[in-house]
Amino acid sequence: MWEKQLKFYDSLVAQCPDFERKGKKMIYTSANGYMFSLLNKAGEIGIRLPKEVGKQFMKDHNTGIYKSHGAVMKDYVLIPEHLYFNTTLLVEHFNKAYQYVMSLPTK
Repeated sequence: MWEKQLKFYDSLVAQCPDFERKGKKMIYTSANGYMFSLLNKAGEIGIRLPKEVGKQFMKDHNTGIYKSHGAVMKDYVLIPEHLYFNTTLLVEHFNKAYQYVMSLPTK
């Protein structure tokens, strides 16, 4: 199951030319000193979005906050599996997550 999720996550990141996947055991993307997507041990994908965009995403796609290792990840939303067929939408939101962290002060 996790390997399948890793392949899917990698396929999404591969469609985004501005960043690449990092990590071997903890799988993530980061830019500007901030992580903005993550694949947790349960095989769930989360992305970091601006608060209002994240709230709208959760409402529009019937999903919630993202947790990793039992901790709530600030500003992250859970990508629900029912959206996995819509890679165009997911890639768009991965890019929005990237643009969001690039707008933050450099760490």
